[in-house]
Amino acid sequence: MKSWKYVILLLMIASMLASSSAALSQSAMKVRDESPVYLQTDVSDILHSILNKKLNREERDSARLKKNGPSISAIPAFGYGIATGLTGLIATSTTFFTDKERKRRSSVLLNGYYSVNKQYWFTAISNIFLDKQKLRIFSDTRYYEFPTQTYGLGAYTPLSNPLQIDYSYLRFYQILLRQVRDNFYLGIGYCLDKHWNIEVDSIPGKALEQFVKYQKGNHSTSSGISLSVMYDSRKSTVNPRNGYYANIQFRPKMTILGSDRNWQSLIIEVRHYIKLSHSSRNVLALWSYNNISLSGTPPYLDMPSIGWDNYSNTGRGYAPGRYTGRNILYLESELRYSITRNGLLGGVIFANGQSVNEKISDACRKIIPGGGMGLRVKLNKLSDTNVGVDYGLGIRGSHGLFFNIGEVF
Repeated sequence: MKSWKYVILLLMIASMLASSSAALSQSAMKVRDESPVYLQTDVSDILHSILNKKLNREERDSARLKKNGPSISAIPAFGYGIATGLTGLIATSTTFFTDKERKRRSSVLLNGYYSVNKQYWFTAISNIFLDKQKLRIFSDTRYYEFPTQTYGLGAYTPLSNPLQIDYSYLRFYQILLRQVRDNFYLGIGYCLDKHWNIEVDSIPGKALEQFVKYQKGNHSTSSGISLSVMYDSRKSTVNPRNGYYANIQFRPKMTILGSDRNWQSLIIEVRHYIKLSHSSRNVLALWSYNNISLSGTPPYLDMPSIGWDNYSNTGRGYAPGRYTGRNILYLESELRYSITRNGLLGGVIFANGQSVNEKISDACRKIIPGGGMGLRVKLNKLSDTNVGVDYGLGIRGSHGLFFNIGEVF
């Protein structure tokens, strides 16, 4: 299928969601944005209400308790996915201001996971604004011990006879951006992807042939720089309600910097948030994420793959790594709406589509759809941080339960 048909698919999804939101905005789910924070309710308020029944509302309000410090949210939870099975996690989100004008919140996300499949991984992702110096610092550090499955390259890989793989993985991305105009940034950084202790089943078939061809050995290192052009008019990165985000990253991996081989990739990401009514918090969010191999041959485990974007959020409805290729084009629409007037509960309806190509010359031939719905619980009203639990469905019986602190995008 040609790429323009892919765009039409997103526009159709967006139109359907926008129509649904018109009915929602007329319902009792309206919450005025100008309402003071103390009139809203979050999980901390509920806990204080239970533990301190003798205090009045103002005394036990979380906005009063945390107004002089950073907003810290932490919660233990459980999730379920095809690749991981039942997973326990501890997720934390910390947001804070680094300027007196309190223009934008910086954020730090620290998460730890352990699954019944003996997988464990840790992630530390931060987005820091230094408005006085007109700087923005993005950091993504991860460590994985991750026995899992792979299915081969492209959009037509079968679910039968998956290839079992096991590996250790370290990601270390550090990117510094300088503001050159309002909301406009130029950046440079360093990106490292390192895999070792790679073990793979010797099941004969196309998946094994592709893995051996591109991975070559029991370890791989991809090391290089990142050159970025970014536009960001969002006021919040945790729960955006309007604005635009666009980021173009050119990532050349070079042997001179320790990479096993020279190869280049291009990442193009665009997000748009449309507030559907002045009297409600209903938002239509649109997301495009595209990871393209320009030249050279990346190792198999460093090829573009669903669920391996910066926040591991692409492809709700599918296990991470279910689809892998040299190029991935991805689009998603999500309707976010309030359920309770006090802001404690909300919901989402989402739909996504992806195209995955085995060869760099392949056109977009097949759209792989996904979709689902989820619940949002206000964890911290100062930072507008939600706990998200989504149930996603894909084709061929694929499904999963997905957990997030903050919005998916």
